[in-house]
Amino acid sequence: MRRAWALRVPPGLRLVRNYERPWLKSDLAAGAALSAFLIPAGMAYAEAAGLPAVTGLYASIIPLLAYAVFGPSRVLIIGPDSSLAPMIAAAVLPLAGRDPDHAVALAGVLALLIGGLLLVGRIFKLGFVTSLLSKPIRVGYLNGIALAIMLSQLPKLLGIPAPAGSLIDTATGTAQAVAGGAVNPVALLFGAGTIAVIVACRFLPWKLPGVLIAVVAATALTAALDLTTALPTVGALPRGLPVPALGGGVSLEDVLALLGPAAGIALIAFADTSVLSKSLAARSGVQVNGNQEMGALGVANVASGLFSGFPISGSTSRTPIALEAGAKSPLGGVVAAILVVLFMVLAPGVTTYLPSTVLAGVVMVAAASILDLKTLRRLLRMSRTEAALLVATFLGVAFVGVLEGIVVAIGLSLIAFVLRALDPYRTELGSVGDVPGYHDLSRHPEGQRVPGLVIARFDAPLFFANGAVFTDHIRTLVANAPNPVRWVIVASEAITGLDTTALDDLVALDDELAKRGISMVFAEMKGPIKDRLIQFGVSSRFGRDHFYPTVTNAVRSYKRAFDLE
Repeated sequence: MRRAWALRVPPGLRLVRNYERPWLKSDLAAGAALSAFLIPAGMAYAEAAGLPAVTGLYASIIPLLAYAVFGPSRVLIIGPDSSLAPMIAAAVLPLAGRDPDHAVALAGVLALLIGGLLLVGRIFKLGFVTSLLSKPIRVGYLNGIALAIMLSQLPKLLGIPAPAGSLIDTATGTAQAVAGGAVNPVALLFGAGTIAVIVACRFLPWKLPGVLIAVVAATALTAALDLTTALPTVGALPRGLPVPALGGGVSLEDVLALLGPAAGIALIAFADTSVLSKSLAARSGVQVNGNQEMGALGVANVASGLFSGFPISGSTSRTPIALEAGAKSPLGGVVAAILVVLFMVLAPGVTTYLPSTVLAGVVMVAAASILDLKTLRRLLRMSRTEAALLVATFLGVAFVGVLEGIVVAIGLSLIAFVLRALDPYRTELGSVGDVPGYHDLSRHPEGQRVPGLVIARFDAPLFFANGAVFTDHIRTLVANAPNPVRWVIVASEAITGLDTTALDDLVALDDELAKRGISMVFAEMKGPIKDRLIQFGVSSRFGRDHFYPTVTNAVRSYKRAFDLE
């Protein structure tokens, strides 16, 4: 009964039953720290999407509440994201013209369409795409995101205008600004001080919320010294609460025009969110269901669209802040959302005194915490191929783009798989003294062959790309056998797949061997592969006498057939 209840209830409600009281303090501190960044980030991403700044706050509040109920990840923070903003602008602004209300309504419809597509994907269990994201890809993704975040925040830390363009353009422009003496010393002092406070709190014997201390102290100091003209600040908080806004004269033509962009943004949003969620889950030693993640993101986008928001995804900048502040559960995001609402109602002018450089320092420290160089060093020792995948993902995400980097990494991962299948391990088996069974002769050169018998092993599924490799392996073993060959036994336990092209190669090999008086049989072949032989119509060629449960059984049959026992 309890298990059935757990399957029906959303993850957030299940967590309520298992919530641990010691988490509360950490979640409250994380929510407070996170709320200080939700406000400026949400406003900035809304403006980047061509929408009123306040919609960024709405898109931060409502999705967090929805994800807290339906989201499978305990610490993932979702909301407006820089990677989506340009696509939202490209989809909405041409249809909205100069009407901001129409733009808000279109953005809401766009979020609804994206949410609907993700929910359909959840129903059809399309979350399997996350299985293509191996550990090297996940670690490379996080490292690339960390570098991208730190470089993008560096101009704010130095109090200089952020250069436009790619990450390389940002790094180059920042270096030129520093060389030209454009650094704001007051901003740098606040930013460096923020980093120092956060790092110092980590080494104190008692645990203090360094992020919260830094933000509050910087805000108070800026107000006391009246430094608003000396360094950039976040600015006053706009008033207003999320309300339904799906009017704005949206027509059926508008909806149809948004379908294409919605599909593209849904793909990007889920790819970004699923990689981040899976990476965070791996760091915590837990598992996250990709289908649940897809459904939760769909619900969050629908909620955002219904309440004056716009499309959202997992946040690669705010999630590290929650982690840095010690978040233990989705309650941290709920607390942050509630605090944003309270600020909007009770204290809209407080952020006038919050220096932008302080937020940059917070984000940079948080981003640095997700760097994982240990795994790279480990992979370099264990597998150069996987290390190359990690580096490729890192470079792609950092310097090309999040989605492009992931697509490239998945493509490289599939290519690596194909290359391994093209050239799998293959060997000949023989008997080794009194050791039961038959063993790899390349590893046991003292092993003995059975006269007139070749026992071949091929460690890969048979498909169009390696069928010829398999048949050449058999031919080579037969040609190099010390005695005339009568039988070939294929140790088939590792053959987990068979397609029609490989089958044709197998049939051609069987014909070739038969003309030379050599029989080919199979040992330890899995049932599904036998079923495919029947399905492909060659069961008459390979009858029951061609299959043996073990290699030992097959060898015994061979010896009996030729009176070798």
